[in-house]
This record gives sequence, structure tokens and C-alpha cells, in this order.
Amino acid sequence: MVVFSSVVSYELAPNIVSLNWKMVLLLSLGGILVTGSANAINQVVEKDTDAQMKRTAGRPVASGRMSEAEAWTFAFLAGVVGVGILEFFFSWQAAALSALSLFLYAFIYTPLKKVNSSAVLVGAFPGALPCLIGWAAAFDSGPLFNWTGGLLLFGIQFLWQFPHFWAIAWVAHGDYSRAGFKLLPSQQGPTRFTALQAVMYALMQFPVGALPFLFHMSGVVSLGIVALANVFILVQCLRLLKEMSVKAARRVMFSSYIYLPVVFLALLFDKVHQVVN
Repeated sequence: MVVFSSVVSYELAPNIVSLNWKMVLLLSLGGILVTGSANAINQVVEKDTDAQMKRTAGRPVASGRMSEAEAWTFAFLAGVVGVGILEFFFSWQAAALSALSLFLYAFIYTPLKKVNSSAVLVGAFPGALPCLIGWAAAFDSGPLFNWTGGLLLFGIQFLWQFPHFWAIAWVAHGDYSRAGFKLLPSQQGPTRFTALQAVMYALMQFPVGALPFLFHMSGVVSLGIVALANVFILVQCLRLLKEMSVKAARRVMFSSYIYLPVVFLALLFDKVHQVVN
């Protein structure tokens, strides 16, 4: 999903007028390596808690199949090569943003999960940075470019993460709470307050989702598709608020997996090609 949103954001940039598979594959490779580095660090830091949870007990470090030293080596090499690819083939802005995303995820968000539920808010920043990374990758390191389009896409992915992640945390609440993670907005766990928060963020997606049309990034067709997608995710969040069940939370979770590809692909296929000086 990280690589997908980065590539779509790259292709939505106004100076990208045709599909260049070489650059798309290089951007994907850089993104996979940086993401792999962040995930590897996460698995080293959380090896003990991963071993306590059914859904993560089989991970390489938690299960003992890989040593911490091996994981750190992998994380270092993947991070350096990934950031290097983005700097060499794209721009220093893309490389710097990818390094920032890695740092925020691995060293700020990951330890914060055991401290306070604000970790979800903090984690939403590196979670949405792939949009800015892809946007920045579309421009060279010369004159400053307009960040507006990248920020609009960042906003869409930023808001999307809250219903998405809270639904996951609701479904896996037993595992998470036993491991000491504090990821739901209510200290009491899956409550009506959590469901209400998901509804509020789903509502905020409506005005933010219209911004690419208002800023002439995409056309009226994608505006309609994005609006329908927002209705779809909102309905699932409202059902969670009404039913307050794991089944309803799972519907929100799977709906969110559908939502982001539909929205981003609609924006891409309905892209407004602008004249770039």
C-alpha cells in the first residue's frame, strides 16, 4: 500500500505526462527497501511483544529464526540502499522525506505505542508521507516546486489511516492489550467513543477528498467516485457505531483496504494534464 500510494502520487504530478516503467520500478524498489528497513527495526524493537501475540509470533526475530544482529544489518542495508535509490534517480527531497518517514516510524511511532494512544496520530505522519515522497520524486532537485498536490494526497491518506487502524486495533484488541499496546482512543478499549472517532474522521474525508478536483488535479468523474467511496467507508463506520462488534470493525478494516486503491486510481485515471513551464 505504501509503494502503491507513492507511485500513484508520482504519476499524478503535473510534469509526468507518460508512464515510464523504469522510473516506476525504481521508485517501487526504493519504497520497498525503505519500508522493509522500517519494518525490520520495528520487529527488532518489538520482538518480545511480537512473541506474545498470535498474529505476530511467527515473525523472524520474534520466533528466533533471525538474530537481532542479522535484522539490524538488513535494516541498515535496506534503508541506505532505498534512500540512495531515491536520491540518485529522483531527487534529494524524495530521499530526505523517505529517511524522515523511516525515522518517525521506527524510532518515534514504534516505542510510543506502549506509552499513549497518540501513537496512532504520530504514526499517521510516516503513514501518509509516501504521497509526498512520490510527488517529490517527480521533480528534480532544481528550483523549488509546488507542494500543493502532494499535500492534498497526503491529507487523503492521513485521514484514511484512523478508521483503518482503529478497526484493526478493535479486531486485535485482545492481542494488543496483552502486549501492552495502547492504540485505541479510549482507555477502556473498544468503546462507542472509538467508533465515534472513526465516524468523525470518515466525515472529514469528504471535504479533503474534493480538494484534488478543486485544485484542478483531477476531473469531475473522480470527484464522484471519491464521494461514493467516502459514503461507502462512512456507512461502515456508522454500522460500527451502531453494532459495536468485532464483525462490524472487520467490515471497516476490509472496506478501508478497498477505499484507498479506488480513490487513488480514480484520481490517476481522471488526471487533469496541466501545462508545465
